[in-house]
Amino acid sequence: MDQPTVLFTREGPLARLTLNRPARRNAIGGGMGEALDAALAALAEDRSVRVVLLSGAGGHFCAGLDLTEVAAGDTPEQRLAAQQARNRSIGARFEAISRLPQVVVAAIEGAAHAGGLGFVCAADIAFASADARFCAPEVRRGLVPAQILPWLVRRMGRPQATRMVLEGRVLDAEEARQIGLLHGMAADKPGLDAMVAQCIGLIAEAGPQTLAETKALLAALGPVSPAGYAEAGARSFGRTAASDEAMEGIAAFREKRKPAWAL
Repeated sequence: MDQPTVLFTREGPLARLTLNRPARRNAIGGGMGEALDAALAALAEDRSVRVVLLSGAGGHFCAGLDLTEVAAGDTPEQRLAAQQARNRSIGARFEAISRLPQVVVAAIEGAAHAGGLGFVCAADIAFASADARFCAPEVRRGLVPAQILPWLVRRMGRPQATRMVLEGRVLDAEEARQIGLLHGMAADKPGLDAMVAQCIGLIAEAGPQTLAETKALLAALGPVSPAGYAEAGARSFGRTAASDEAMEGIAAFREKRKPAWAL
């Protein structure tokens, strides 16, 4: 029997959302996006929950979009339409996480790449264990970091986000903490659990309505991206995902080699 791709449980004022495709390092695919959307919609209407803890199963947070699904489609036109729709959904998902009335805390172990990095930055607070690794590798795959980019800029500022998305290199947890991607880092999983528990305990002492109102005020300070950006990003991602460059980049990733354009 197939396991659910998202585990959604409630413990009093705490809701746990656990990304659950451990064999794929919790890559977004196989219905995970839709399951997460349903959970987020339920939480948006649930005032009994005060904190949402977002994590991944099996020692990883989220490796980003499942690239086997990016390559799907018989013709370039089909790939273009599918990837534009998929990218719009991803952008809306980040917005839904950010707009929740509850405080969203991300607990990161292992890989937090691409779309997984977007989840980290859409959360209100992010903690990681020392083994966590962060990367925006899209340009190395012939893709663009369309929907994650505004969230990276919001979290760590434009200069650091610029370097991260153009280099596409992997950052360890300490560097991620230093550039503002994380709010805290623990030496190991027990330390991460303790850090998260302390944060949840502090939030639980605040009034549910005032937490929601405070988040609304933070949102009122300004949008994460300009009007029209999400659609422009989806079109850009669709164009690149349907291109020969993306086909080569994804093939190179699967075959553990450099793409043909690498110097």
